Amino acid sequence: MKDLSTVRAEYEKIRSSGARLDMSRGKPNKEQLDLSNGLLTCLREDEFKASDGTDCRNYGGLDGLPEAKQLLHRMLDVGPDEIIIGGNSSLNLMFDMVGHAMLRGVYGVEKPWAAQKPVFLCPAPGYDRHFAICEHFGIEMLPIPMLKDGPDMDLVEDIAGSDVKVKGIWCTPKYSNPTGVTYSDEVVRRLAAMKPKADDFRIFWDNAYAIHSLGTPEDLMDILSACRDAGNEDRVFIFGSTSKVTFAGAGVAMMGASTANLNFIRKRLSKQTIGPDKVNQLRHVKFFGNYENILKHMEKHAAIIKPKFDLVTGMLEQELGSCGLASWSQPAGGYFISLNTLPGKAKKVYDLAAAAGLVLTRVGDTFPYGKDPEDQNIRIAPTFPSLEEMEKAMELLLLCIRLA
Repeated sequence: MKDLSTVRAEYEKIRSSGARLDMSRGKPNKEQLDLSNGLLTCLREDEFKASDGTDCRNYGGLDGLPEAKQLLHRMLDVGPDEIIIGGNSSLNLMFDMVGHAMLRGVYGVEKPWAAQKPVFLCPAPGYDRHFAICEHFGIEMLPIPMLKDGPDMDLVEDIAGSDVKVKGIWCTPKYSNPTGVTYSDEVVRRLAAMKPKADDFRIFWDNAYAIHSLGTPEDLMDILSACRDAGNEDRVFIFGSTSKVTFAGAGVAMMGASTANLNFIRKRLSKQTIGPDKVNQLRHVKFFGNYENILKHMEKHAAIIKPKFDLVTGMLEQELGSCGLASWSQPAGGYFISLNTLPGKAKKVYDLAAAAGLVLTRVGDTFPYGKDPEDQNIRIAPTFPSLEEMEKAMELLLLCIRLA
């Protein structure tokens, strides 16, 4: 192990160099985006009609093209008649679902959540944008510890089963942001079969990384079927997109749910929009052709980003593996590595890194209200920097951990 004076000297050398490095957000890099450049040229000028004759340049097509549903439904583990295809942002779909529930309630229990002082269960560390939606609508958040197989279900069942104000739970069930955890079959079954106090309790199932494996894919149980088997098929809303499959700013978002839920949602959509970008949906259909080609496309993504994940975990193991200063996840997919410093040290690491030009996700952002109770979680996003930049960023981060 390096002595403290050596660590300080190396840190000061980097700090004085004016380096600027960023691993704060899980963005695809240029090489990944280039994989989908064919989307820009795959349609001829006369190719603008869908399989049902719809002119994709015009209004209409409220819930998506039939061929887009056929292409993408397997990504959400639903049938082609159990999916709505939207615009480019699944976050937008989630925001709308929460907003509508606040104003008008949900299918089967059309009582506005806003009048009931709603509460959401938030597995943490978790996705900061889920928490931001709750904050925006004034929904109280209760953090739920993330275990090795998903959220602490004993706690979830106890809280949701005893408080009628608990209206939902956020879930990123496969390669969770940021821990990389994939929910076990038992966790999925318990979520589907649990007995919440509130009849309008809903699972917001954000399967953002459903096909983002770095090697052999991990299995995730089909939540809609589990809910149906438990007699609760209207309990879950499933979200996903191609934002990290094709173009991050011009992908295709989708939502899966029961037939009753989707019919309820279509009534709202008829007032909210004239229809999504059908030309973009048609582009995705033409570019991929079938779902198997999407999976082959994802193998190309994995070939680009896996070396970066291996670099991060390898450097952590080499420098910190035997000294007890930190622990970290070994994700099999997704976009993040979750690093835990010693308790009370994450903010110090963040400040040291920022002073030397390294931008990290703000400490606390992976917890509701931005408050990590142990001040120890740091989310590492390896995808956007180059391999060389990632190595430099990790060298600096490791120095900051030792200094802290």
